[in-house]
Amino acid sequence: MRKRLTKEQRDTLRTWLFLAPSLLGVLVFFVAPFGVVIWYSLVNNPVQHVPVGLANYFRVARNEAYRLAVWNTIRFSLTAVPLSVLLSLLAAILMEAALPWKSFFRSCLLSPLMVPVASVVLIWQVLFHYNGLVNAVLGVHIDWLKSEHAQIVIVLLFIWKNLGYNMILFMAALASIPRDLIEVSQIEGAGRFTVFFRIKLRYLSATILFVTIMSLLNSFKVFRETYLMTGEYPYDSLYLLQHFMNNTFLALDYQKLSAAAVMMSAVIILLVGILFIAEDRFGRDIED
Repeated sequence: MRKRLTKEQRDTLRTWLFLAPSLLGVLVFFVAPFGVVIWYSLVNNPVQHVPVGLANYFRVARNEAYRLAVWNTIRFSLTAVPLSVLLSLLAAILMEAALPWKSFFRSCLLSPLMVPVASVVLIWQVLFHYNGLVNAVLGVHIDWLKSEHAQIVIVLLFIWKNLGYNMILFMAALASIPRDLIEVSQIEGAGRFTVFFRIKLRYLSATILFVTIMSLLNSFKVFRETYLMTGEYPYDSLYLLQHFMNNTFLALDYQKLSAAAVMMSAVIILLVGILFIAEDRFGRDIED
């Protein structure tokens, strides 16, 4: 006679049945294609499939265009991601205070989420053109998108585009902090800075991690705006990893493209792992 399943076993089976479609989709559309990319990075070409070990990786690492793209991407991410996180946190703190016109400013900060990318790019081109508004206001004559200052334009665009969404996440996290804990600390004489750094910042650690990871991933996807403003081969300071991969794809060099993609994925996984470890150590006492 067949043995009946226990309630715990039935719950486990039901859980896996509900998860099965999502797991299958991830396996088919993410894991399997990435496995193909890894395989392509280890063979000589998609036709012969002769294993060449790490030769493609060394070929990519010696490529001058790849080195330039890596340096520009690192410089952009190290500038844009911290600024995006800090400014969005500051905006959330200001929106939490009793400020006049708070709803208006919140709507203004969220408006970039509703504006099409093509319109955004057009506005940015008008602002930072050689004869644009920024040069007229600053009284300078700089062709921003064709100079060493080009990354400033992309950093400002990145912050402007992501500030509102990140601000909403921080506002939700601030609203979830226990008010009685803050009131008790204030009664005991803690100032605003002490309350923020000793209490609020610790409760915000998980949200800071999430916003940082999302900003980091978005910094690797800024290619769309950059491409629309500057084309396939922009000024050297704007040549990012996405440009290198896009141009490599157009050249049908799948081995070099696959090796570069695997290397970039490994770096992102490493950075995300470091962020998770830092958040776990910083917010462990909150969970306990």
